Amino acid sequence: MKRNLILFTTLLITAFSVHAQILNPVKWTGKTEKLSETEYNLIFEATIEDKWHLYSQDLPDGGPTPTEFIFDTIDQTDNYKLIGNVVESKYITAFDKVFEMDLNFFDNEATFTQKIELLNPDLKTITVDIAYQACDDERCIYPQKSVTFNLDGSVKQETKSLTEENADLSNIFNLEDNQAEVKPDFTITDSETEAENEAKGLWVIFFTAFFLGFLVLLTPCVFPMIPMTVSFFTKQSKTRGQGIRNALLYGFFIIVIYTLLGTAISALFGSNAMYEFSTGVTFNTIMFLALLIFAFSFLGAFEIMLPNSWVNKVDTGANRGGVVGIFFMALALAVVSFSCTFPIAGTALLDAATKGGIAPIISMLGFSSAIALPFALFAFFPSWLNSMPKSGGWLNTVKVTLGFLELAFAFKFLSMVDLVLEWHMLTREVFLAIWIAIFGTLGLYLLGKIKLPHDSPLPHISVGRLCMALLALSFTVYMIPGLWGAPVELISGFPPPMSTNSESPYGVGNTKPALYSSGTGTAVELPEHAHYGPNNLIAFHDYDQGLAYAKKVNKPVMLDFTGLTCVNCRKMEEQVWVKEHVFNVLNNDVVLISLYVDDRKKLPKDEQYESELTGNNVTTFGHKWLEFQQVRYNTNAQPLYVIQDTDGNDISKAVGYMPDADEYYDWLKAGVKRFKQKQ
Repeated sequence: MKRNLILFTTLLITAFSVHAQILNPVKWTGKTEKLSETEYNLIFEATIEDKWHLYSQDLPDGGPTPTEFIFDTIDQTDNYKLIGNVVESKYITAFDKVFEMDLNFFDNEATFTQKIELLNPDLKTITVDIAYQACDDERCIYPQKSVTFNLDGSVKQETKSLTEENADLSNIFNLEDNQAEVKPDFTITDSETEAENEAKGLWVIFFTAFFLGFLVLLTPCVFPMIPMTVSFFTKQSKTRGQGIRNALLYGFFIIVIYTLLGTAISALFGSNAMYEFSTGVTFNTIMFLALLIFAFSFLGAFEIMLPNSWVNKVDTGANRGGVVGIFFMALALAVVSFSCTFPIAGTALLDAATKGGIAPIISMLGFSSAIALPFALFAFFPSWLNSMPKSGGWLNTVKVTLGFLELAFAFKFLSMVDLVLEWHMLTREVFLAIWIAIFGTLGLYLLGKIKLPHDSPLPHISVGRLCMALLALSFTVYMIPGLWGAPVELISGFPPPMSTNSESPYGVGNTKPALYSSGTGTAVELPEHAHYGPNNLIAFHDYDQGLAYAKKVNKPVMLDFTGLTCVNCRKMEEQVWVKEHVFNVLNNDVVLISLYVDDRKKLPKDEQYESELTGNNVTTFGHKWLEFQQVRYNTNAQPLYVIQDTDGNDISKAVGYMPDADEYYDWLKAGVKRFKQKQ
């Protein structure tokens, strides 16, 4: 069935030469509730597709676009008046890792109610425009819909969109026949692709947890248990086959115990509750304090132990023998090694729990598999035990190193709290200074310059320890330029963002520079109607003005459909546009026109017009550019990039989010080359 559906969709797309789609994840319905002869409730009901968010009317500055209900001013004067404000149903409040602030949003459904008093008894219908933003994990859209209310109480659907009407509106913007097709992979995402992406994410969780489990093996709580346990099974069993069977069973029970823990977390919190909890101040504060305690424990300040009564009960069970005894032996390993395993397993488990679904189960499956693996391998090949390194001071070194890492990660959670509460105490510079101090101290510790409570005498350091010290010190030196505004891309996403939580957003001692050079290496005067855009590139925010300037300087246009709150747009600007070869093309070879589809600034009265897409009045710049994008490229998702000539004809394929800088550069250069060939 799924394959037939995909085939049908493909044929339909081919037949109509459509390679993109109008996203419509929020469906609106309007109904009226009569309160008296003159009073009504207008009820807006929104049905939201899975994995999409609709944002509340009440949002902080700098976040996404709030939902807004636009009532006709003339109607309010002549026909009805509003009583109070629009009241919305209960929303979810959670910290959004993308916008890095607490946001109010709706999942699945939302209801908004506006009370009105009727002034004109002959009024039969009321039409209200709704401007809003909806986002999933990859895209944001900024549509404007209309809902018409029949005062007889019947239900009215939202006005149909372009794709639903199959309208041919190319004459609105004087489109040419040679317009480029939109890259299919950008907007068309079928269920198979989503399943594939989800599977990849689970594999990442599994192998990350597997690596953490391997690190736990190298701690003093677990490593000495390997030869002791394997020797017990091989020597106490009557046959070699029985010893192997018992060791495999022991490893299997280790996996079962930890995976059951992941299953319990998954069942307890579900797919959404843990995510919502994890993005709040409480969770991040708890994680900061927990990692701080774990770190100090690993560094030797104290030992985290379970009550002795628990350990004794588990030991008693292990003496029973048989399969039950082997299970309790595996449980004993988990209990006895608690002080080493819990900090790492707990961190992995909570991180997986924030992703919801079966992620906690997969995480603990990977973690426990790494711990169980050596017991099985050494049972099959007992001679390998002779080649194992002997227990010694190096095990404590591994434990201390993990303590430094836990300490560093603790401040990541504290920075999330700082961002939400807007303390601006743990700024990017302070965060980097703390990490520089932590990893610098780790490097000195590995070189033997610093001693901690449980360290053994160190007459010399091994080659492996020296390499680890050099790695830690190199990482420390790498981070230092970040204090002066360097991007430090290796840790991108860990420090607070420079744009919103930095003492020097343009680098220490710097102000916003003019980087536009036209290939001469010197700054030039800002052209009329132009603005400083991302990375201080000169950009136009009006299509006609930008096109006129492109004709004047005889350069191709790079049309950039973007949004003020578009996440992938910011990723492109901060991670791709900053690359030198890409930046040079954007800076010197094209005229950048950035059209913000969520710009709520009003159009001049003489430029407002009635939309042939929806029949509503287009009153804002954002709505104008969004309709331009929908009509010309049959998509409403951002970012979208197109290269045009000076007459506004497309000379490249329209492309969307393209995180590969080299691929994006090749696309840019191909468009510039095509422009030169047309001259």
